[in-house]
Amino acid sequence: MTQPLAYIHPEAKIAADVVIEPFVTIYGDVEIGEGTWIGSNVTIMDGARIGKNCRIFPGAVISAIPQDLKFAGEKTTVEIGDNTTIRECATINRGTKDRWKTSVGNNCLIMAYCHVGHDCQIGNNCIFSNNTTLAGHVTIDDYVVLAGMVAVHQFCHIGAHAFVTGGSLVRKDVPPYVKAAREPLSYVGINSVGLRRRGYSSDQINEIQDIYRTIFVKKHNLSNALYMIEAERQPTEIRDEILDFIRNSNRGIMKGFGNPSSF
Repeated sequence: MTQPLAYIHPEAKIAADVVIEPFVTIYGDVEIGEGTWIGSNVTIMDGARIGKNCRIFPGAVISAIPQDLKFAGEKTTVEIGDNTTIRECATINRGTKDRWKTSVGNNCLIMAYCHVGHDCQIGNNCIFSNNTTLAGHVTIDDYVVLAGMVAVHQFCHIGAHAFVTGGSLVRKDVPPYVKAAREPLSYVGINSVGLRRRGYSSDQINEIQDIYRTIFVKKHNLSNALYMIEAERQPTEIRDEILDFIRNSNRGIMKGFGNPSSF
C-alpha cells in the first residue's frame, strides 16, 4: 500500500505488499523486500537494499552518501537484512570504495537517532540503543548490544555477544563475550546474562570467564597471557575464537581495569 503523498521513483524495485506511509521519498536505485513497513518522512536514497519484514520509522535516512571527503561518487550500497527495525531519525550511510557497502544483518534493532557510518559491517541480532554512533569502517559481530550514546571510533571491531555500557567511548577493539565500561573503556566482566539467554552452558560460561581472568585480571603481559592460554587449555571453539580475535586486532584491544600497562 502506497500513500499518494509519498514520492517513489518509477525505477525503484519494491515488493507489492510493502506499506509506504505519507511523505516518504524513495530514489530509483532502491530495492525493498516483502512485508516491510516504511514510516512517514523516511528518505531512502540510491543504493539501498532492504530485506523482508523490516520496519523503518519516521525520519530515518537510509543510504545517504558517506560523510567522507575521500568519497568520489563511486556506486556503493547499504544492505539491510530481514526483520530489522530502524527507529526514528536513525541514519545509515552507504559505503565507499574501501568495502563498497555498509551492511546491517538480520533481526537487528537500531534505535532512535543512531548513526551507522560508511563501510560499517554489522552482524545479526544486534541492538544499538538511542544515540549510538558508529564512525566509518566499524565491524560489529553478532549479538552485540551497545547501550545509549555509545560512540565507536573508526576501524574498531566489537566481538560477538559483547555488551558496551551507555555513554562509552570505544577507541580500541572489544573482544567477544565481554562487558565493557568505564573511561577509558575497560573489561568489567563477561556478558553472562546475555550468554545464558542465548543457550550457553555453565561450563562454556566458566571457560570464557577463566580465559578472560588470565587476559585481563591476573596482570600478565598480553603476549604471555595468550601463550599461557594456548599452552594450558585444550583447544575449543570458544578458546580459539577469543585468541584469533585478539591476535588479529588492528587497533589493539581495550585494557583490563586497573591494569593499563599490560596493553
